[in-house]
Order: sequence, then C-alpha cells, then structure tokens
Amino acid sequence: MAGRRAALKAIDWMAFAERVPPNQKTMFNALKTRSDVLSSKLASLPETPPAIDWAFYKTAVAKVGMVDEFEKKFKALKIAEPVDTQSAKINVQEQEADKSAAAFIQASKARIVEHEKELQKLRNMIPFEQMTLEDYHEAFPETRLDKEKYPFWPHKPIAEL
Repeated sequence: MAGRRAALKAIDWMAFAERVPPNQKTMFNALKTRSDVLSSKLASLPETPPAIDWAFYKTAVAKVGMVDEFEKKFKALKIAEPVDTQSAKINVQEQEADKSAAAFIQASKARIVEHEKELQKLRNMIPFEQMTLEDYHEAFPETRLDKEKYPFWPHKPIAEL
C-alpha cells in the first residue's frame, strides 16, 4: 500500500484551476471534491490490512480442518496488480505535444516578426486620403492591372461579343 501511495502523483489544483474555462468550473469543483474525498479515504486506511485471527476462527468454527483449509488458500492467494501500460504512451504523447508546442511558438514568433514588418510598412506609408493611384499601386503592387493578361479591361474585346 505504501508503494501505491508513493506512486500517486500530486495534483497542482491551482494550476489546474487556471486552465479550466468558466463554463466548466462546476465540473472542476465536483472533480476536486471527489478527488479530495477519495484521497482522505485512502489516507485513513492503514498501510497493511489487519491480520486475520485464525486461532479465533479455529475455536469458533465447528467443522474440523475447514479453517486450516481457508488459511492455506488465503495465504496462497496472490492478487495481481494491473500493469501500467498507458503511462509510457502518455509520456510519449506529452513529449510530442511539447515539441509541437515549441515548434508552434517558434513559428508564431516568426509570424509576429513578419506582421511587425507589415505594420511598420503601413505606418510609414502616405495616408490613403493623400495617395494618388500611382502611390497606391506602388504600396500595393498586387492591385495593379495586368495589361498583358487583360488588355481591354474593364471592357471585353469585340471578338468575344
């Protein structure tokens, strides 16, 4: 039991509460209450279960040999604890999530630099009210008409009519 108690991870409820959205606070509080109840019950249990007084049962049970048989079977009984197969998978997923989060942060920083350059460009250009059409095309070259692709814009050529 002591090994099992040591294996339990402590939960940082304050950090957990910071990440809970407001619409899920009631579910979070219910989870914390249930966890606290289970933790207190587990803490109230002794490290080892109380020993069975086989001598008392030998005097109280009328059938001879029945208590000896139960005692032998009880001592031979070994309850296998389940093997933890998921913690390794969870740790791998956590490491992958950390890597993807770090990559996203790096990409976000690069995007921030690009957006800062764009913002600086917009701050340094002539106000729209004072721009001529040539100034506008110089500031935003993607708006310039392609005379080779659309030579008669905004009109259609006579051949297409």
